[in-house]
Amino acid sequence: MTCSDLDTPPRTFPTKYWHSLEDGRIQCDVCPRACKLRDGQRGLCYVRGFEESQIVLYSYGRSSGFCIDPIEKKPLNHFLPGTPVLSFGTAGCNLACKFCQNWDMSKSRAMDTLADQAMPEQLAATAESLGCRSVAFTYNDPVIFMEYAIDVAEACHALGLQAVAVSAGYMCEPPRQPFYQAMDAANIDLKAFSQKFYKHICGGQLDAVLDTLKYLRHETQVWFEVTTLLIPDENDSDAELDAMTQWFYEHLGPEVPLHFSAFHPDWKMRDKDHTPASTLSRARKIAMSNGLDYVYTGNVHDATGSSTYCPKCCLRVMERDWYQLGDWRVDGQGFCLNCGHPIPGVFDGLPGRWGAKRAPVKLMNHF
Repeated sequence: MTCSDLDTPPRTFPTKYWHSLEDGRIQCDVCPRACKLRDGQRGLCYVRGFEESQIVLYSYGRSSGFCIDPIEKKPLNHFLPGTPVLSFGTAGCNLACKFCQNWDMSKSRAMDTLADQAMPEQLAATAESLGCRSVAFTYNDPVIFMEYAIDVAEACHALGLQAVAVSAGYMCEPPRQPFYQAMDAANIDLKAFSQKFYKHICGGQLDAVLDTLKYLRHETQVWFEVTTLLIPDENDSDAELDAMTQWFYEHLGPEVPLHFSAFHPDWKMRDKDHTPASTLSRARKIAMSNGLDYVYTGNVHDATGSSTYCPKCCLRVMERDWYQLGDWRVDGQGFCLNCGHPIPGVFDGLPGRWGAKRAPVKLMNHF
């Protein structure tokens, strides 16, 4: 069954990555959580469940809402800079991060029946009509609604649009290949560089995320950037940041952008303080001392930390403050106008002028 076969969103959508167990249960094989389900049960993500002798997806064609964002908000600083992206998510998540900053969507147990509805071709056509260059699967992790995301990506490609995955990278190897084959860009959320953090604060495994990062770097053409949300006294020590960025340099190389983002108290970690701007600057300094060329600070006003500098001539070539672009010293193909050094990324002419604004969208207004 494909999206074109359906006039209205189905209540369930058949999936591929699962296998039957001898005790009558079915194991979902999309992510390392490997939920083992009996008939009628749903996995931790809540949008995949055992029904009609298979694992089905309950959130196909349903969304928690739509918004036009600057692409820098994903964050992607080297992918079609300055352009608008149509962002949307569904409900649920396959991690259980206590600090989740989109918990109203990722922890939802009812949103998939209450949310807006949009089939893939409708989403792509809406993005095109609004002047967006891409569609982003964000707010909650697209890994758990991968079939829907892939169909939307293919509908976008048919119209010349790009597809962006904003994900924690918590995914098994077999489904990882078709998922990222459909994506043009990604931002991967590396929660920390500690298995203890992943186990006790996220309910996951660090190694699975590192495998996804290495896969993206060495086995795909997907443009990707990495984000780490720094939480005071949890994942912000000099030792952990040093170990993480050394691993980053060795396995991903100096040209993959790394974003350090500021935490604000939310969900089950409201007792924590906001991340000081000085912590982000310290992390950036450590990363750059370990050889990374493109390291950014986020969720703070920091024109120095959020701007891009040419690693050869050291001059600022892309000025940013929050999501607002300023002085631009890169040509339409990504070469430094000062010295000619190539700046890695996906560039298509001069940067767009969308700016920092956000614009909620109702799809029904466009059809």
